[in-house]
Amino acid sequence: MEGPDPSQGRSPVLSSFRLESGVGDPLVEELFPQLTPGVQWGLERMEAFLRDTGNPHHSYPSIHLGGTNGKGSVAATVSAVLERGGIATGLYTSPHLCSSRERFRVAGRPVEERELRDLVRDLKDDIVRHEMTFFEAATALAFHLFQRRNVDVAVLEVGLGGRLDATNVVTPLITAITNVDQDHSEYLGESLAEIAREKAGIIKADVPLFTCERDERILSIFEEVCETVGAPFFALRVDTGELDLEVAEDHTSFTVSTSTWGKLRIRTPLVGEHQALNGALSVAVLDHLPATLRPDAGSLVDGVRSVSWPGRSQVVHLGGQTWLFDVAHNPAGTQALASVLDRLALPRPLILLAAVLGDKDWRSMLPPLFERTDAAVLTQAPSAPRERRWDPYAAALAVGDSMAEIHPDFHGALERVRELAGTGSVVVTGSSHTVGDAMRALRLSPF
Repeated sequence: MEGPDPSQGRSPVLSSFRLESGVGDPLVEELFPQLTPGVQWGLERMEAFLRDTGNPHHSYPSIHLGGTNGKGSVAATVSAVLERGGIATGLYTSPHLCSSRERFRVAGRPVEERELRDLVRDLKDDIVRHEMTFFEAATALAFHLFQRRNVDVAVLEVGLGGRLDATNVVTPLITAITNVDQDHSEYLGESLAEIAREKAGIIKADVPLFTCERDERILSIFEEVCETVGAPFFALRVDTGELDLEVAEDHTSFTVSTSTWGKLRIRTPLVGEHQALNGALSVAVLDHLPATLRPDAGSLVDGVRSVSWPGRSQVVHLGGQTWLFDVAHNPAGTQALASVLDRLALPRPLILLAAVLGDKDWRSMLPPLFERTDAAVLTQAPSAPRERRWDPYAAALAVGDSMAEIHPDFHGALERVRELAGTGSVVVTGSSHTVGDAMRALRLSPF
């Protein structure tokens, strides 16, 4: 079943300032005080803006990456390898942790504030005239930044969904969809099939699609769409038992077979079994790039080893304690985090600090984490949009954990988990807002 028609005034795709915004980042609020609020459907504004400003996204090839979870990890990995191979690469991801500058990376580094201000100064009138939302404006800035920097290729992460996502104006060299799971159901559809079709909206004629999705029902949808539009289809039916997997607190190692480089032992600083799947998908994408962009084996191995993608099962030793930061914000994400906790022998006691957005399925997210930790503190992320904040008291009651402490004040919650952890560990999770706010409070820079 196809998603709702935007011409009928309703669509399952997000382009909302309120839902995908820079709340909590003073730079964003300063640069974009007049952006269109609310949900605005369709690609018309994006296409009109780009047409009026010279179609910068046509000046370089791109790689387009979607999926429910892991698409940012794949984007960061592909970008790191290309850079290591001497390819000038632009990387656009969302959301950010601590600063909107993180969304725009060239040569592996976030855009400087002065350059971002210059971009906004030059493009703001057009952005406002076309009544663009925050995510549309950020995507537009990325396209122009990469043109100004003369990148050889842009790696673009889908914001949400795919079919009507603001990034879906490109015709890329390669498309990848990591997986499909329940998230943003109010926008993408209630069933996995509906969500899959929305994500499959980035599939284009003659552009190969790669996926590491393992659900045969979802794979059949992707294959059907590829056949309909005329796109080559590649499914990595990877059994993690065949990867010779090794997971430690500072890396994941696995073995893959490639058509270009043969069998390779890969080590990524991204932690978890799920990151081995993301890494295998990244290698497959790189393996099928045109010869002018395809790295050699050394650049591939070194590039994967050097990837930086903070807040994804990231372990930090701080003040005699171990901290693990993970932006898990849906049930699949917390299951992956739970798997990481099962594999890592983090010092006990293990204390959970969680703040989840109110429109997420926290009823499913919290129990696997409660089961693996010795105590839990539920709080509110200061940067979370007010209309999306959860009620931690109601959450503790609903999931039946009377032992969870509630500290609505975020800084008070941080102090409490420090106290409870002693020389043990703290797991910070629930959303990008939660992880970003914690990193700011602890004076940890993502980059």
